[in-house]
Amino acid sequence: MAYRQTPAIKQRLEETRARIVASATALIYESGYAGCSMVAVAEHAGIATGTIYRFFPSKGELFAEVFRTACAKEVAAASAAAQRSVERGEPTEALVEAVRTFATRALKAPKLAYALIAEPVDPLVEVERLQFRSAYTDLLASGISTCIELGLLPSQNPRFTGAGIIGAISEVLIAPLGNGGADPDVLPEIESFVRRTLGLTEEKEPSHGNS
Repeated sequence: MAYRQTPAIKQRLEETRARIVASATALIYESGYAGCSMVAVAEHAGIATGTIYRFFPSKGELFAEVFRTACAKEVAAASAAAQRSVERGEPTEALVEAVRTFATRALKAPKLAYALIAEPVDPLVEVERLQFRSAYTDLLASGISTCIELGLLPSQNPRFTGAGIIGAISEVLIAPLGNGGADPDVLPEIESFVRRTLGLTEEKEPSHGNS
């Protein structure tokens, strides 16, 4: 007769899995992937090292899950920031706000940001990294398309421009983040770069919301 998990056991297993992911994320936040061993994760989570392997057969699979979870939060934060600008009737400013949020959050958590953007990792994580960049590109491309349709931006390939912006901003941040942080003064430069790339003036657009 096949063993069936009770709701209580299933919940306990889900909680343990979540604690493992949260512990690994906390360690990466502090020390990057290089400082996050399975033994350290187990100690942080208050479990035996072998328990981790019941949920994640390899370090690469654990890191991939951590990456996936962290990236989802980052993309959601950028998307929410952009949406607030849209709701204020500033669709082009929404694009700048998405990038501003991306960069600001990276500067506040340099070890985690460097891990997400560039730190050498397992091939499984590299797959997630490509998805991470693609999600940000999709976010910008969607907004760029809308702005072109509204006549607020010159004609351009939305996905090409979106990917170019994400690639450029990531490149700008890699070295400073790898060294533990970046000067916050870089943010105005990033915003200016985004505006020029999109074909905007340096001034914010007038609101296009309903009066």
